[in-house]
Amino acid sequence: MAEIDIIKACKRQERKAQNLLFHRYAPLMLSICKRYLKQTEVAEDIMVHAFYKIFSKIDSYHNKGSFEGWMKRIVINECLMELRKKKSQYLTVAIEDMNTEPEVVWQDKLEYEELLSLLNHLPDGYRTVFNLYVIEGFKHREIAEQLGVSINTSKSQLILARRKLQALVKKKYASKLSA
Repeated sequence: MAEIDIIKACKRQERKAQNLLFHRYAPLMLSICKRYLKQTEVAEDIMVHAFYKIFSKIDSYHNKGSFEGWMKRIVINECLMELRKKKSQYLTVAIEDMNTEPEVVWQDKLEYEELLSLLNHLPDGYRTVFNLYVIEGFKHREIAEQLGVSINTSKSQLILARRKLQALVKKKYASKLSA
């Protein structure tokens, strides 16, 4: 069944189409949730809640732009709402006090599962900003608005996330780097 037909059937609240849409996109949406939320159970719950919102708001999608992108936005927003519940996760560091030049520590691209594993070692604030900036392509202004923090906080969280990831990569791949 073509995506446009599935969308039309979902707008008519046909369960078969909703089931098909869920099974087609659930793995991708769950992987997005796992990037933001450390606990698999929480990520799964948020994904299910996001699909409920997708199905209940599907009439607001007017076939303009990517449907997958529209769904991703809902999933990301649901993850961010979950993270906002723990707002104390964000640290403020004066951006002027930081060395902003990232240190390059590896040449090979990390596999997705390795990256996900490393991201799970980051504090929530670092991981959230890293995901929004590096993976989703948001600007610091947009991140600041989404998270209710200053632009400098967004920038400092990204710098600290990169530093922490570099340290984790150095530690994990110490033998490869010294060879």
